[in-house]
Amino acid sequence: MCQLMGMSANVPTDAIFSFTGLVQRGGGTDIHQDGWGIVFYRGKGIQTFKDPEPSVASDIASLVSSHPIRSETVISHIRQANVGGIGLENTHPFCRELWGRNWTFAHNGQLDAERFVTLPLGQHRPIGTTDSEHAFCWLLKRIADQCSADSKDEIVWDVIHHCAKTLHVMGVSNFLLSDGRFLVAHCSNRLNHITRRAPFGKATLKDVEMRVDFGTETTPKDIVTVIATEPLTTDEEWQAMDAQELLVFSKGEIISRYHTALTPESPTNHGKVIF
Repeated sequence: MCQLMGMSANVPTDAIFSFTGLVQRGGGTDIHQDGWGIVFYRGKGIQTFKDPEPSVASDIASLVSSHPIRSETVISHIRQANVGGIGLENTHPFCRELWGRNWTFAHNGQLDAERFVTLPLGQHRPIGTTDSEHAFCWLLKRIADQCSADSKDEIVWDVIHHCAKTLHVMGVSNFLLSDGRFLVAHCSNRLNHITRRAPFGKATLKDVEMRVDFGTETTPKDIVTVIATEPLTTDEEWQAMDAQELLVFSKGEIISRYHTALTPESPTNHGKVIF
């Protein structure tokens, strides 16, 4: 399985602490040696770093780990190749434009080979050969077919949730998705999150000797949520997501939550919690 990491914050925040821990899992403390990538949203633009080499030995990853890039939304991924060869074209996260926005997608899991190829595509086509990129292009087609740039966000989230349920039936589909304004996290079988806010404490990374006092790095108004496949720290209380739970984050807060009780035949919940 691959490893995911995302961040949503109410102020531009650097992800050095979390990314430093994640990098070690790419060939250091874990087996995910088939590439890594990270996307920072900066205004309407994105800053992307990707490398098909193991993150623990990547000079580019070292640069990102030491250079504070501040962003309100971050998506990162380290890969253990299942579908598609090792190469830059198959390295997550994947990015596409829709409605003048940069959409970013990273996936952890594996979809049934005979089923994911039947997902119909529109204007967006895979560049590589992964099930993940095909699913992303299909998801964007579903969003474009059923919504518009003027649609309420809740309608878009409903479509994403229905798509997530379809992907879950085809196999394991943990994913992170963003258009820069919100961050969607879908748990198929394993995803965790933690929200840090005042009063801030200290935290220690699980995969490398590094400890930080967030109280000296933040203001009392800061809110930062980190999402990861496995908790990145040893001394904080991470929240495990339920299977087939989908959370929507904005500025560090959960603003919408979906659960398995919403079936494709049910009325959309327009962002309300349904259990």
